Amino acid sequence: MLLKHFDAGGFVFYTNYESRKGRDLAENPHVSLLFPWHPVARQVIVTGTARRTGRDETAAYFRTRPHGSQLGAWVSGQSSVIASRAELDTAYAELAARYPEHERVPVPPHWGGFRVVPETVEFWQGRENRLHDRLRYVAAPGGGWRVERLAP
Repeated sequence: MLLKHFDAGGFVFYTNYESRKGRDLAENPHVSLLFPWHPVARQVIVTGTARRTGRDETAAYFRTRPHGSQLGAWVSGQSSVIASRAELDTAYAELAARYPEHERVPVPPHWGGFRVVPETVEFWQGRENRLHDRLRYVAAPGGGWRVERLAP
């Protein structure tokens, strides 16, 4: 998944709701996100719950996508088996003819965003002898964060 946005409400990405990822999240919304920076021996791990974004937020983001990516969201049955590349290319060409570059492409009903609402955020810094620094922020009831230092 590709993180597209984050704010005080969480971490947002977009996908086909009918894809394997979309179906998995519908069944079990408890997730973990990992952002590694191996060259500097750092990473951030987020755990939380994924919830669909509203259609207005989805539509606002969809309009910022390149025209070809908007068409691709309609054409691709993400994660599904297809008969051939030609089938995909033909479907794309037909949709491109229906929605030329200057026409607004509607948001597919099967496509949208997920916002991961964080419950914990861990900052990890690699150190010598595997004595890494680990600080975990835990969402506190009613707002705010509790900070915990974890053993490496």
